[in-house]
Amino acid sequence: MPVTSELPGRICGFCKAGPFPSTPGLKRHIKQVPACRHAAQNETQEYLDNIWTQLEELDDDSEVPPIATSTDEGPIDDGDEAVRNDEYIQPFHAQYDAGACWVPPDGQLPKFHEIRQRQGENLYAPFQGKDDWDLGKWLVKTVGQKQTEVFLKLPVIDALPTQGCQWTCEIIDVQGDKRNEDGTLVSPEKLELWKRDPVEGVKELLGNEMLHESLVYAPERVYADSAGTQRKYSQMWMADWWWDMQTKLPVGSTIAPVILSSDKTHLSQFGGDKSAWPVYMTLGNIDKVKRRQPNAHATILLAYLPVPKLDTFSDKTRSKRGHDLFHFCMRRVLQSLVKAGNEGVSIVCADGFMRHVFPILAAYVADYPEQCLVACCKESRCPRCRVEHDRRGDMLESMPRIQHQAEVILWHKQTGRRVPRFNEDGMRPVFQPFWKHLPHTDIFNCFTPDILHQLHKGVFKDHLVEWCTSMAGVEEIDARFQSIPDFPGLKHFSKGISFVSQWTGREHKEMQRVFVGLLVTAVQPTVLRASVAVVNFIYYAQLHVHTSATIEALHTALVTFHENKDVFIQAGIRDDFNFPKLHSMVHYYDAIKTHGSLDGYNSKSPERLHIDFAKDAYRASNKRDFVAQMTIWLSRQEAIARFSDYLDWHNRFHMPTSTAVDSEDYDAPSLDLSDMSSGSVSASTHLVAKHPGYPHLHVDTIALDFRASQFLPALQAFIRCKCRPSQKPIVPNEFDRFNAYKILAIRLPNSPASGRYDEIARVRATRLVPGKTGHSDSSAVFDTVLVKVDGVLNNATSGTPLEGLQVAQVRLIFDLPEHLRQPQIPHRLAYIEWFTQFRGPHPDSRLYSVKHASRNRCPAVEVIPVERIARSCHLIPHFNTHCPRSWTSQDVLEVADTFYYNPYISLSEFCRYHSIGRLSDVSE
Repeated sequence: MPVTSELPGRICGFCKAGPFPSTPGLKRHIKQVPACRHAAQNETQEYLDNIWTQLEELDDDSEVPPIATSTDEGPIDDGDEAVRNDEYIQPFHAQYDAGACWVPPDGQLPKFHEIRQRQGENLYAPFQGKDDWDLGKWLVKTVGQKQTEVFLKLPVIDALPTQGCQWTCEIIDVQGDKRNEDGTLVSPEKLELWKRDPVEGVKELLGNEMLHESLVYAPERVYADSAGTQRKYSQMWMADWWWDMQTKLPVGSTIAPVILSSDKTHLSQFGGDKSAWPVYMTLGNIDKVKRRQPNAHATILLAYLPVPKLDTFSDKTRSKRGHDLFHFCMRRVLQSLVKAGNEGVSIVCADGFMRHVFPILAAYVADYPEQCLVACCKESRCPRCRVEHDRRGDMLESMPRIQHQAEVILWHKQTGRRVPRFNEDGMRPVFQPFWKHLPHTDIFNCFTPDILHQLHKGVFKDHLVEWCTSMAGVEEIDARFQSIPDFPGLKHFSKGISFVSQWTGREHKEMQRVFVGLLVTAVQPTVLRASVAVVNFIYYAQLHVHTSATIEALHTALVTFHENKDVFIQAGIRDDFNFPKLHSMVHYYDAIKTHGSLDGYNSKSPERLHIDFAKDAYRASNKRDFVAQMTIWLSRQEAIARFSDYLDWHNRFHMPTSTAVDSEDYDAPSLDLSDMSSGSVSASTHLVAKHPGYPHLHVDTIALDFRASQFLPALQAFIRCKCRPSQKPIVPNEFDRFNAYKILAIRLPNSPASGRYDEIARVRATRLVPGKTGHSDSSAVFDTVLVKVDGVLNNATSGTPLEGLQVAQVRLIFDLPEHLRQPQIPHRLAYIEWFTQFRGPHPDSRLYSVKHASRNRCPAVEVIPVERIARSCHLIPHFNTHCPRSWTSQDVLEVADTFYYNPYISLSEFCRYHSIGRLSDVSE
């Protein structure tokens, strides 16, 4: 039932501030106000310390009533998109008592509390003290495993009280069908399956006190408006899967949505055939931002699947037996989830309370071939739906695959019956899939989109870029990439894209940032509309917070592409669109609604985990029987990391306030601005270096090196404009000296939809630097910006996010000399050259255009306070039919006439351009 009225405000119980519109808003206040934060920490710790005493006071026969948690509780973490003051939360139905909790019986404690009770006076036991602990930690993380064993006598590490889930090894004999010359079967291949108990892993993650503020135990629906018309989708607990699943479980249940990921990886860098097949597990209860942080230990390595050679099988049977072996191993790994998912298991959670938890497989993150392997379908078919293999290029809503139907089809096929659906659905004869007995699981609904491989690499780079390049010409596309103006953080393809030898996800994303503007006039309008639709779809898919509107916009972009795609067939570029990565886009809409925004299921995360859990572990081994050594090394690394977390937790919550580490020390900003100055309190969002990069500049030097020929008259006009007509202010002359800065840093408003917090826009105004002998010169850089122009009417941008903004190019960032300063005159200024007002959007690209503005046949210039600069912006030149080969990235802003404002330069700029999400105030 949608929210129909605004929820009652929340009042801070410590300072009585408020009311706050949401619980996350109240929590943010408590964390940001030191007095409230310390009071909350002390109250929480006192409460937890007294729980165990209260238990002893209860009569033996008395029952401990369950204590229901607040279902609108969300994680508290600066920089996390769940911390917002504009949310309206609908808790789950009260009669289900979702996430109910009670005080653990028999003195059961959370892990860190239990360790604290057993440690006694020596906080660092089994080490002798802090020095021994620091040395041991350094040795384990830095020195080879064998040397560490000799030096430390490893029982010390193995005796740490923070040991994680135990590893077990299962030997599997794989008998093939090949025979020796004498007719006997070839000896079976012996394989090792290293695994951990997933239920123990769930207990470890839910009981991790360092994740306490990032854990949620019940679903909720979140709306951007009090009327409940714009629903938000971000975390898993905000999406439909958890909400629907909660109704299928007993009253008082807590769901632990299990998220699995697997990906085979090479271990040896320069040759060799050593590979590992890790399986990772995390939980949807954990905030997705925390899940993505490797040092948060919010993901555990669940198993190493064997990587078999299967050379005992004939070519005819090898593939099928490989599929059977994968499912057999996964069935062994996940065996304990069957009983736990059916009956539930009592777990002491990080907040000190016990809950009846049902661990249920909710999501499976894998690339396309592995999704097909899990789904028991051929790679020519979709692992999520029953679309026909020759209809994958159409905009169809095919029937979804349903697990219980697939189980029946496979069973009928196994018994020898004629099953037409088996071939119609493109299934493989895997008769015992690992997901067959997992309770409450629909494996086909578990597959999450893979943005990296499906969109960035697949649809965009491997297809769209190739199609457009074929139509526009390789030389033309290369020339346009070479001529793109510079922008902070933007990769410049100095030789074009045809000479790039090794592509990564970064190159794909860098191309997307300029691709739309680059295509204008290079391809026909229908191709441009199709390309814009694909890029828009990719940007919408990457949002960290979705609303009902953005999901519809994503769907509209896909529809637009399909309406225009036939142009590639008419041009002879394509024969059809029957490839799986294009078809996968159909499922993004539903996946976001059921599981939340897709940044929580990015396949980049498993690839990043390979470094810690596979490649580093392999390098620490002697390369023989390496998997066993890898598990030992990883167990010790985990024990050290958890013990370090325990010490941090102890210092934060059990040391006196004066000596404890303040929690703000754990929330370091994304950019260190300690060496920058604002110059005034009102300009705290606009910062420059404490010491000017260009001190004591002459007026002639400014005019020559910074191309600011009208600097002096423009500054004189600015000073006169700021003074009353009756005043005769002191104006600068050619003998004055000016301190100038290389970079202006602007703190931008937070953008939850793009996941950007404390974002810094850099505006550069740097002159040419002659290169040393044998090195080229460093070109001058003068960035373009959006400047506030209040009171200027522009019908083209009226009612849009660009209203009240105009493009300019910054030539100089400088301070007014002391003798010219007056109270009414800002002293931190910028000399700019104006562009014209925005002109109406291009009919196909929807990009706004501008030109160089002029006055009396000279550039239109002005001196303005830096506070008028809203943010940096990126312009792409209008290339006409062909890009002049004389244009370069360094001079194109000077020689081109018309430019397009580029909203794709960053995801946050895309959000601003399309009015996605409410941009909150700049964080304090």
